[in-house]
Amino acid sequence: MSDLKKVVGVIPARYASTRLPGKSLVEIAGKPLILHVLDRVRMARRLDDVLVATDDDRIRDVVEGAGGKAVMTREDHPSGTDRVAEAVSSSDAGIIINIQGDEPLVDPDLIDRLAGVMLENPDWDMGTAATPITDLADLHAPAVVKVVTGDEGQALYFSRAPIPYARDGFPLDPSGVYRRHIGIYAYRRAFLDRIVSSPPTLLEETEKLEQLRALALGARMVVIDTDDIGIGVDTPEDVARVEALLGKD
Repeated sequence: MSDLKKVVGVIPARYASTRLPGKSLVEIAGKPLILHVLDRVRMARRLDDVLVATDDDRIRDVVEGAGGKAVMTREDHPSGTDRVAEAVSSSDAGIIINIQGDEPLVDPDLIDRLAGVMLENPDWDMGTAATPITDLADLHAPAVVKVVTGDEGQALYFSRAPIPYARDGFPLDPSGVYRRHIGIYAYRRAFLDRIVSSPPTLLEETEKLEQLRALALGARMVVIDTDDIGIGVDTPEDVARVEALLGKD
């Protein structure tokens, strides 16, 4: 039986990567990427435990060598969500926070705020985050996922298209209306299990956005505001950019 107040952070970290193979172990400022992420997540105060979910012995050894906890998972998971679900299958945590393994500057305060909103309001099945879009190029970029919400902050839809559509012309400053989705998720345990046991939906397959499966299943998903836009590491150029930001940080 789940402990409804126990919160576990899980960092999925697979070895394979199309653009940057083995990126979890790529050194950034003298330390593997996964350890930068782990250090930031450990700074969150509202997590009862932190796990790295991996499919590779090398990643496990690096994490455990730094005093972290690693859980070995299957290699063939179609998504990080499935990997997270396997990693917590024997845990009694009632709330799971999925933190991307390629964002070495993830904000610990954002993790705590997501944990807090899930602990304080049991009506939410999931939680995630968004930040204002300030650049028209980002508004129209398919790689930047947009989200619209209802009056209670609940997610209504996610899309790679600019939503809502501005019939009379898009504003020069889109920040008042348009929000960029940030890929961090908090799940109520029962709903996480439901997501991974359900097949992909037509909308999910069309937009290639897994969170649309959750909405199709009826998820009440809160979207909290953040200034953290997330800096992912996908290419060698990203490594240099993050090293510069770490120096400032």
